[in-house]
Amino acid sequence: MDTLNGFAVFTKVIETGGFSAAARELNISKSAVSKHIAKLEDHLGVRLLNRTTRKLSPTEVGATFYERARRIVQDVEETEQAVSALHVEPRGTLRLNVPMSFGVSHVAPILSDFSNRYPDLNIDMVLNDRLVDLLDEGFDVAIRIARLPDSTLIARKLAPMRLALCATPRYWKEHGIPTCPSQLKDYNCLIYSYLIKKNEWSFKGPDGEISVKVSGTISANNGDALRAAALNSVGVYLSPTFIVGDDLRSGRLQCVLEQFMETDLAIYAVYPHNRYLSAKVRAFVDFLAEHYGPEPYWDGS
Repeated sequence: MDTLNGFAVFTKVIETGGFSAAARELNISKSAVSKHIAKLEDHLGVRLLNRTTRKLSPTEVGATFYERARRIVQDVEETEQAVSALHVEPRGTLRLNVPMSFGVSHVAPILSDFSNRYPDLNIDMVLNDRLVDLLDEGFDVAIRIARLPDSTLIARKLAPMRLALCATPRYWKEHGIPTCPSQLKDYNCLIYSYLIKKNEWSFKGPDGEISVKVSGTISANNGDALRAAALNSVGVYLSPTFIVGDDLRSGRLQCVLEQFMETDLAIYAVYPHNRYLSAKVRAFVDFLAEHYGPEPYWDGS
């Protein structure tokens, strides 16, 4: 540890420009700084600093050593923080951003269990379907659904996300059941307005992706609003199963064209890039992954 302490003192001397400034930042005496540098130079067998009455600067060897030593000191500090985070009880405030339908149905009902497990942690959950900037808006973690856009955020998969093309049995009886995605242009389609391509639905065909331009009398920025319209036999809804799973199991809605549904979609927890996870983010993400899993309950038979 003496050598590592020497590394830390040396890097601080370079960064602050002198022994006195380094001593103040490290809360040690100037003579202690001098002793650490002397021991380090003796240990390495090289001179690391050029000293004059007016100026202190690294030697050529010292400049090279500084870059290596700085990375080592940083890695050690971050490793200590990461290990501490594993044992520190989550506390403070955890700010969450969650899509409305998923949050109401699948996050809000389990928050009490999470709070009971971590009583020193407060939760501030913001529900909306807008793609927020976590850093600018101060969120610790967000739930993202489907495909992730290119991002500097770290993502952890929580569960698969399956789609169902569905309508009521009454609607299918009145309008007929399509046999291929291209026929959907002739149906009244209920459209989620936050899609990247609002009036275009994507399917998986034998030769790759199939894109179909659709139209309909209702569009909305919330999945539950479209579910309500579908249950009233207004039209066809391309929905995540976490919204309509109960309706499919009960027979209120009937899905078709299952062989054309995309299979590479998922539900993710995303958080800003860091070399280690805070205890509160780690606890929450682990909790969700444990609760949902590779076969989430909303897809149960």
